Amino acid sequence: MKKRIKMLVAAGLSVVMLASVTGCGKRERMEAEINPDTPVSEVSFPLKEQAELSFITSAPATSTQDPNERVIFQRMEEQTNVHIDWTCFVADQFADKKNLALAQFGNLPDGLFNAGMNDYDLLRYAKQGIIIPLENLIDKYMPNLQKVFEQYPEYRTMCTAPDGHIYSFPWIEQLGAGKEAIQAIGNIPYINKKWLDYLKLGVPSTVDELKETLIAFRDHAAELEEEFGIEGGVIPMSFIINNGDQDPSILINGFGEGYGDTGDHFAVTDQGEVIYTTVQEGYKEGIQWLHQLVEENLVDPEAFTQEWSTYVAKGKNHRYGLCFTWDISNIDNYQDYVMLPALAGPEGLVNITRQNNSETSGFDRGRCVLTTSCRNTALAAAWIDQMYAPLQSPQNNWGTYGEEDSFNIFEMGTNKGGEPMLRHMDLGDQSPVEVREAQSVNGPLAILNEYYDVYVTQPDDAKWRLDNMHKVYLKDMNSKYVYPNVFMSIEDTNKISQYDTDIKKYAEQKKADWILNGGIEKEWDSYLEKMEQYGLSDYLAIKQKYFDQYQESLGENQGDTK
Repeated sequence: MKKRIKMLVAAGLSVVMLASVTGCGKRERMEAEINPDTPVSEVSFPLKEQAELSFITSAPATSTQDPNERVIFQRMEEQTNVHIDWTCFVADQFADKKNLALAQFGNLPDGLFNAGMNDYDLLRYAKQGIIIPLENLIDKYMPNLQKVFEQYPEYRTMCTAPDGHIYSFPWIEQLGAGKEAIQAIGNIPYINKKWLDYLKLGVPSTVDELKETLIAFRDHAAELEEEFGIEGGVIPMSFIINNGDQDPSILINGFGEGYGDTGDHFAVTDQGEVIYTTVQEGYKEGIQWLHQLVEENLVDPEAFTQEWSTYVAKGKNHRYGLCFTWDISNIDNYQDYVMLPALAGPEGLVNITRQNNSETSGFDRGRCVLTTSCRNTALAAAWIDQMYAPLQSPQNNWGTYGEEDSFNIFEMGTNKGGEPMLRHMDLGDQSPVEVREAQSVNGPLAILNEYYDVYVTQPDDAKWRLDNMHKVYLKDMNSKYVYPNVFMSIEDTNKISQYDTDIKKYAEQKKADWILNGGIEKEWDSYLEKMEQYGLSDYLAIKQKYFDQYQESLGENQGDTK
């Protein structure tokens, strides 16, 4: 073993020495890799002779672990004459397996299809010479992705690192845009309309009305349990504190300044100032009001400790008067619940603070990368570009059609113009998640709003959510800005990570404590001092810098016209 270690060290030193001697040659080789002069005609599909690429990807444990068994990739090989040598890891083990694979510098695949890379990963692997810049490849060999960038310059802005390079191919899923994006609100409050009708109550529109409604649910619990056969007891309101879409913070938007709280606790004023929601006066007032609900025994005692499975189990027993989630079908059913509108606060203010990053709909920057081991980058880029074709992206995202002996997400039909269009099928009792896991491949893709009813229909569940969300909330989304999906430097990414650890952890700890036990008024000043000690001002300064840069870049890319 010692001899082997010595040999490896010696080999490593040799590589370092060689690199120092041949640095210019290496740079020239790298430039050839990322800016090849291969004629586009030579990578038009199908290829005359079969070629091969190698990729790492992931797949759910419930599905096949051989990507080439998936109909989508079988069709892709037929269409391109490119065979993919896959290394597939189970999804819940992917992060660790991927990092180990990338540590084998001399034995890298051509790329990672489902890369799962955050900003820090992209920057450090680029700095280590493991992944390569892609902007020249995009401009030369990827007309489908280019078209997306031309239509929506903000996506190119969000993909571009602080050093000016693009290191990854994105995942984009539009369902609405701006204030109409499906991601504008995550933690939607769903109120039990069946109970309201039985008790002859209307849907609350103010915080006072909601409190009285929850009291009615509490006081008439025995009647509700008997009438609807509820086992386990009525729960007027439940949530999972500090758990994204399951958090109750949307209820307090009507207090004070009207920012309430957001998942990451940031908001942007109409003047373009980045603020932290949990240090605003309106937040303090809202937390006090939520504590009043706890004192009135209107809140599920387990709301501060429960896991998702417990939360869902109680919902499936139809015990909730009010709960919070992305889609009520995850908790109970569409028929019994309606979306609770934005509540007017004590002074009559009505507002909905949109989720950050929601302006550009669904977006994942680090979905796919190419490594320095890729010797045919032109081919790799051209093959990946097929994933951005308007008929291909929906299949990668949701599933496919025409698969024998299996339930399909789609059937291939036609649009009004007689052109091919993917139509979502009625899944009946089939689980959409399970069907998607069996068929979809994820990876880099783009589904744009203009594709719906041209290349693909909207999913029924998404359409239901969008239609109702627009009807109930759109008029009350008053804020001009949301915080965008910015790409920070590796230094600032590290700083932000530390601030998130200290500031966010402390803010969320106090939020849960104050709602459950009270005391926010007494502890407020010391809380603000503690937040400053943790570096809140510096935290905000970094976030402000990138917000300003993003707005400036967006204006430049769009010619200040969009």
